[in-house]
Amino acid sequence: MTSPHLFHKAFPNSRFHSYWPMAFPQCLTRTSYHPLHQTNYLSPKLFSISCSIINTKKNSIISSTYRNPKRTRRYEVIAKNNSSSTETKHETYEGVEKKKKKERRVRILIAGGGIGGLVLALAAKERGFDVMVFEKNLSAIRGEGRYRGPIQLMSSALGVLMDIHKGVAEQVMNAGCVTGDRINGLVDGVSGDWLAKIDLLAPAIKKGLPVTLVISRTTLQEILLKAVGDHIVLNNSKVIDISQDPHKVVATLDDGRQFEGDILVGADGIWSEVRKKLFGTQEASYSGYTCYSGSVDYVPSYTNSIGYRVFLGRNQYFVASDVGNGKMQWYAFHKEPQIASGTLEGKKVRLTKLFRSWCSDVTTLIAKTREEMILRRDIYDRDMIYSWGKGRVTLLGDAAHPLQPNLGLGGCLAIEDCHRLIHELESIKKSEYNAVKSIDIASALKRYEQKRILRTMITHGVTRMASKSLDGYQSFTFLSAFPLPVQVFDFLQMVSSYFLTWLVAGEADMLKKQDQPIEGQKHKVLLQYNKKR
Repeated sequence: MTSPHLFHKAFPNSRFHSYWPMAFPQCLTRTSYHPLHQTNYLSPKLFSISCSIINTKKNSIISSTYRNPKRTRRYEVIAKNNSSSTETKHETYEGVEKKKKKERRVRILIAGGGIGGLVLALAAKERGFDVMVFEKNLSAIRGEGRYRGPIQLMSSALGVLMDIHKGVAEQVMNAGCVTGDRINGLVDGVSGDWLAKIDLLAPAIKKGLPVTLVISRTTLQEILLKAVGDHIVLNNSKVIDISQDPHKVVATLDDGRQFEGDILVGADGIWSEVRKKLFGTQEASYSGYTCYSGSVDYVPSYTNSIGYRVFLGRNQYFVASDVGNGKMQWYAFHKEPQIASGTLEGKKVRLTKLFRSWCSDVTTLIAKTREEMILRRDIYDRDMIYSWGKGRVTLLGDAAHPLQPNLGLGGCLAIEDCHRLIHELESIKKSEYNAVKSIDIASALKRYEQKRILRTMITHGVTRMASKSLDGYQSFTFLSAFPLPVQVFDFLQMVSSYFLTWLVAGEADMLKKQDQPIEGQKHKVLLQYNKKR
């Protein structure tokens, strides 16, 4: 029997990456070429393999020989059964190769294993693409080398997850804390009085979508990673260079390894290397705001009725949300100069001074948070670009359109991007053995950009406008002395309602219609809502 050792002895200079099959009755043959493997493999034109698998009641034997590819490839299978009969199947080499051509699948390489990269990988896997993800660090560490906190998933993003993989969406909804069925909105920071209440429930009900929730980033990543599979995600692997030609795209990692595919997607965040390679170095814009964030074991008396509130003040604002499991998460944004490196000492003391005149709901959360649980990071975004890719390469999520976090929509837009992108790529999923035509890929990627650009552009503009509007914000106590006409408030409420419905709906029109009520969320809010009507 010819073994891999004898082959390497005969051909010592070859770089042959093969998967030598184990001997078990169910295995007929296993290909020696992985379509997403490194490019230094032995050309399939040099040899063909003829396998003879002999199964007996006691053992199974696989023998391999190398033959001239112009000759007939023959698979001989001796079936394992209670009689001594045998079954032989003959196929010509040309016939096998023709069949192999038809089974060739589009290969997608993804730079970045964050939320967007993993959701895209899951969608690609579910729809029959070959996919591989390269991530520099799967630990979900953010800012100051520590875990940054939960992420908000609005109805639009949850609906996309349901469409991609219902089982994964159910796990996410079971693990998250639903906030969309409670009162949410804007509050004056000093008085604590409501400025605007946001209805996240009605738009979700109208579109048949799950209700907005918050979930631990680490938990979300673990759910996605398990569904995608460890064998698809390469950790400690950062894409530092890309190249492409009419037949393929090649990703080069920081350790020198190279992988080739048909499409490469840069999902590697605001500091994207893929974006830099496509469009050159572009400096990120400092928003003017620094964010202090904290997590505290505390259950306020209002938890059951209020999901999250945004407390507004001049040149600063404070966001507080229930995140479940007896915890509150808060973010304090303050307009101040950026710091290039290092962290500030005495962050709790500083925050106490900055918000000392604010309402008790804010000061209590700061007071109850331990110093070591407070993180600091400067907030950056980038100017919008109106082309996200070139040829076989495109961008996704923060790599394409990084946002300021004041609406909590960065992760949601990345998930929506995945859904639209994989939908456009469906048209080229199947291909002949030769490389997928560049023009077909470029057309699909361009359609993806065009159908996502307006939504991301509007959201990007609103996040910037929201920060700048605080420059001239006056306390609610000041506004009460100069009341605005009722018609103005009615108009603002109507505009915000339409905008919110648009945000919540997302890609709802593209989603599959649910045959049964949405399951998996711990509350029964949908049923209760319908009964009240």
